Amino acid sequence: MALSMQTASEALNDLVVSLKGRKVAVLGHMRPDGDCIGSQVALCHILLASGVDAICLNRDRIPPNLAPYGKGITFLTAAEYQFDQREAIAVDCADASRLGTELLSLFSGQILANIDHHASNPDYAKINIVVKEAAATCHLLAYAMLKQGLPCSPAIAKALHLGIITDTGRFCYASTTAAVFEIVAELVKRGAQPAEANYLIFEQESRGKLELTKRFLNSIQFHENGKICSGEITLDDYAATGTCKEDKEGLVEFPRSVAGVEIAVLLEEGKDGIRGSLRGRDPKLRLDLLAGKLNGGGHVLAAGFNLLGCTLIRDRARILAIIAEHYRTHSAL
Repeated sequence: MALSMQTASEALNDLVVSLKGRKVAVLGHMRPDGDCIGSQVALCHILLASGVDAICLNRDRIPPNLAPYGKGITFLTAAEYQFDQREAIAVDCADASRLGTELLSLFSGQILANIDHHASNPDYAKINIVVKEAAATCHLLAYAMLKQGLPCSPAIAKALHLGIITDTGRFCYASTTAAVFEIVAELVKRGAQPAEANYLIFEQESRGKLELTKRFLNSIQFHENGKICSGEITLDDYAATGTCKEDKEGLVEFPRSVAGVEIAVLLEEGKDGIRGSLRGRDPKLRLDLLAGKLNGGGHVLAAGFNLLGCTLIRDRARILAIIAEHYRTHSAL
């Protein structure tokens, strides 16, 4: 059940108090982004300052440009973790499956708490602190920290700012409200540094990323009279450019920025299947529901999916047909 910001802040404070003296692993989703890493870092710092033995645990490593935010925190991958009776708290994870089977198996699928803001979150933990109106999981954590008087060092302020700036698209998405700016202003007072964040997050792209971007743009196709725009990335693209999957972050914003496009699609073909990213402008198109039709989930305007065993040659047309049909149905509402 979705909570209000105030109710969620009280629940989060109660959770932190209840964990004193216990051992916790703060889990993030596969291929962690800014809001995931920011939430993990901030919550782990808060827990450590509150007498909780806390570490961060992910299936994948922190993206290199976000690694400075993890300074002073123990980050382990699933492969590195030796189970030591820790309880699991998931942050910024729309569904338990997004943690990855590697993490879930370590905790036998038992998640103590689920702290999130995704519209599709099904409340999969024992304690669910989900605010679907929050601009980011870091927005929820920042609100709780300020309202409940939780610890806030400069490192925590920077981590929370990271999650908010990335999940609001540098404060350009509809989720950016006056209340969000008020919280960000307070984070800056407490140590967040916008110029430093902009450099770390957005101004350290590699030449390989530029080459990958060129390949993605060359793959772009328009559908439904220009209302849907799709592009693709393959394993060959990564190999030819010397890049990795983290380098695709942000590429789906290119088709989204085209005038007249209402749904932007990035299809990424890997060894085990196809992963997709969806971006939109009109909330009535409900991209979270569209992603659900493709074994995924997420936000109303930003969602993703994972289709194991699929290939672009065999399944591209079917996937795009599902997207087109969803668009036709929801655009008519």
